[in-house]
Amino acid sequence: MTATVSAPAPVGTPPARSARRGAVLVLVSATGFGMSAVFAKQAYAAGFNVPTMLSGRFALAAVLLWAVVAWRRAPLPRGRALAVCVGLGALGYALQAGFYFGALAQIDASLTALLLYAYPALVTVLAIALRRERPDRRRLAALGCSAVGMLLMLGAGGVGGSAATGGVLLALGAAVAYALYLTVSAGLPSGLDIFAVTAVVCTSAAVSMVVAGLATGSLHAPGQASGWLWIGLLAVVSTVVPIAGMFVGVRDVGASAAAILSCAEPAVTVATTALVYGERLTPVQAAGGLAVLASVAVLQLRRRSAGSTTAAVSCDVPSPTAGDEHVRETPRPPRRRGGAARRGLRSLRPGGVGSRPVGSGRSVRVDRPVTRGGAHPGAEVDRGPRHRRGAGG
Repeated sequence: MTATVSAPAPVGTPPARSARRGAVLVLVSATGFGMSAVFAKQAYAAGFNVPTMLSGRFALAAVLLWAVVAWRRAPLPRGRALAVCVGLGALGYALQAGFYFGALAQIDASLTALLLYAYPALVTVLAIALRRERPDRRRLAALGCSAVGMLLMLGAGGVGGSAATGGVLLALGAAVAYALYLTVSAGLPSGLDIFAVTAVVCTSAAVSMVVAGLATGSLHAPGQASGWLWIGLLAVVSTVVPIAGMFVGVRDVGASAAAILSCAEPAVTVATTALVYGERLTPVQAAGGLAVLASVAVLQLRRRSAGSTTAAVSCDVPSPTAGDEHVRETPRPPRRRGGAARRGLRSLRPGGVGSRPVGSGRSVRVDRPVTRGGAHPGAEVDRGPRHRRGAGG
């Protein structure tokens, strides 16, 4: 999901210290989104199924996010923007999360997380198809790298059998759903507050999952009360905290650095599931995963000629960021050189000599989601849809 927020540089904070803090916060965000797989599998072990787990996760996250919105006194989306946010939550985010966590119940979390990262390439394909972008060599190279990585992961051993095939299809369905989600969310107007939009999306997703669960009779209490602990961790550690961390971290380190750092999310998923469940990628699958992540890095490359900067941040929860999420920095228009400038003189401004505080008054566009609670929480597309959720359901 997308939102434009003002991101002035913190007054009195040294740039180096601010950058370190921002880097830490982005890594904390990616870690939270990446750990969602472990929390989900523990919830399954406690007796939760996918509809019940996601209903509880979205509902609790929505309550916490609305508390943040009330504390910040953030303006709410209205009119058409509100309708789009509701649709994104009730359909796009709910489907993406359902596919992602459904895949987690059937195949290894490490493979699921890497398959989800096909979404940046899919967003690029959609942007080219909609003529929002040109198929230049950089984008074609990224698409080729992602395709090779997917073939390596799917062609390797360990993904055979009907159950595994179903899980792979669900993971790829999550990537497609998230790509469509991001493409639609790119049309949201600027000026929306990240927390307000994410609260609307989570609320809509919660209502959608509850209605679907009641209609299918799949909602039920877990077999173990400890399951609610994992739902709470999923909502807090893998949803709300990562969204806030990404929001502040992007402001401190900038869009491009945050986008690169957020790629730690699938690495966290692979590491935590290997530690807790002993899951292991085959060497070929690992090579394929690295190729997919390399395509994300290629899409992050920017031309410095135009002066505009666009970057995507993967977030799990579709946010206007995270998580598990996309940021666009809007540069100031060039000034005419005249008068004192032509004579080699610099005018004085309040607070400095011929300069303004770094980042002051800068507009930062943040896309989420996130999810990747799916929200987590992606790759960059210049002048096109902003990616976020990453990844992660």
